[in-house]
Amino acid sequence: MDTLHLLLAGFAQAITPENLLMAALGALVGTFVGVLPGLGPTSAISILLPVTAVLEPTQGIIMLAGIYYGAMYGGSTTAILLNIPGEISSVPTCLDGYPLAKKGKGGPALGISAIASFAAGILGVVGLVCFAPILADQALKFGPPEYFALMILALTLMVSLSGGSLIKAFLMGAFGYTLSLVGLGPSSGMPRFDYGIPLLDGGFDMISIIIGLFAIAEVLKGIGEKRLATVIGAPGNVYPSKSDWKKSAAPTIRGGLVGFFLGLLPGCSAAITSFLAYDLEKKVSKHPEQFGKGAIEGVAAPEAANNATSSAGFIPLFSLGIPSSPPLAILLAGFMIYGLTPGPVLFEQHPAFVWTVIASMFVGNAMLLVLNLPLVWVWVKLTKVPYGIMAPVILMFCTIGAYSVRNSLFDVAVAFAFGGLGYLFYTYRWPVVPLVLCFILGPLLEESFIQTMVMSSGDVAIVLQRPISLVILLAAAALMLVSLALNRRTQKRVREERQRGADVA
Repeated sequence: MDTLHLLLAGFAQAITPENLLMAALGALVGTFVGVLPGLGPTSAISILLPVTAVLEPTQGIIMLAGIYYGAMYGGSTTAILLNIPGEISSVPTCLDGYPLAKKGKGGPALGISAIASFAAGILGVVGLVCFAPILADQALKFGPPEYFALMILALTLMVSLSGGSLIKAFLMGAFGYTLSLVGLGPSSGMPRFDYGIPLLDGGFDMISIIIGLFAIAEVLKGIGEKRLATVIGAPGNVYPSKSDWKKSAAPTIRGGLVGFFLGLLPGCSAAITSFLAYDLEKKVSKHPEQFGKGAIEGVAAPEAANNATSSAGFIPLFSLGIPSSPPLAILLAGFMIYGLTPGPVLFEQHPAFVWTVIASMFVGNAMLLVLNLPLVWVWVKLTKVPYGIMAPVILMFCTIGAYSVRNSLFDVAVAFAFGGLGYLFYTYRWPVVPLVLCFILGPLLEESFIQTMVMSSGDVAIVLQRPISLVILLAAAALMLVSLALNRRTQKRVREERQRGADVA
């Protein structure tokens, strides 16, 4: 009852004109940031952090938090309509979102994305209200061995994301992991695989690679196909049908739960949870062969997961002062600027501040839904823009996005180089998602392995001796077997469909 009274008091403060304005401003800026490839919430919060110093602490944190979870909403827009993920966590959304747009169902896909994001965001905030102290304490039981096992589990997704050829998927995964090794070593701090080129000391930037493989490669595909419009199919109905609602309900719940519980773990980003949610949905589906061809479930699950992850990340931040992602690390700096120390004492010393911010997250998610649903019609209109106009605009934003991360022309060159590679991969049917997945997981896997070895004095058996890590490894082995079986079943169904088509012809 005390929690309920505090939350109601927080709502009373959250709906004051000043706080509503900050929540709306944060949601709007976050959506815009999410739409633009390369300009993520980390950069936006960093840029605006000095500006918020002139505001009251509550207003400043409300706006910065709104930018963070607003960016999760916006990242799906270009992923669905243009096959360009605005955020790294939107990469799985491309897999089915863009095929839906090409079929003329871009509007329903955007609608389901917004609704799934809202539902999962609210789920995450409810979990923040009810379970913050308990869940944050449990998350601390995850040490380096558990994180190492979790990364192994995540790597099994390559089987599901193979696109039909396991050999190609593993080779692309190995290529992605090799790319992640370039730069400074996490333990030695010494450059490796730089071949005497100073520009390689900082490694390859993740944003540049993703912009190249998806955005620039998509432009090259459009030029090669001589497209006249952004997407081939007619826009069709703008909002989801009853069938879309029915298909998306369960994936939204499952994706939200995956994103929420994994989002409690520091370092388990929305990029990882969205891949895991997509893979789970593909495994439980009765028609896994439809994934990658325009399954609405493939949009709902990852979008729910990344928004639940963003909300869940506030639990260890508020309760323990531990940021679970780079944007929340910048937000932690905002707390320090205002003289606030996140942790158990924050709830006791500044209850009005904490519960007003939490209540504003309910308000902000509602604002994002209201903001994004009417905009569906506007975004769908983009598909009618002549490709001769849209392609240069996309390339301009790609250049700005790649340059803005580290203010480096080298990153721009990398983006265009991977754009060429991405076009070749598309032409010869090599899956790019395993490359992206292993590039993301590579540093996390290496860091957790090194920490595990230091912790155990070089005894790798510690991973098998700790109950949680052992259970995760067993789950990884089981998932690998299930994935292989489902992959064979999917390929069998695809062959049967092709045979039927040939017989009809």
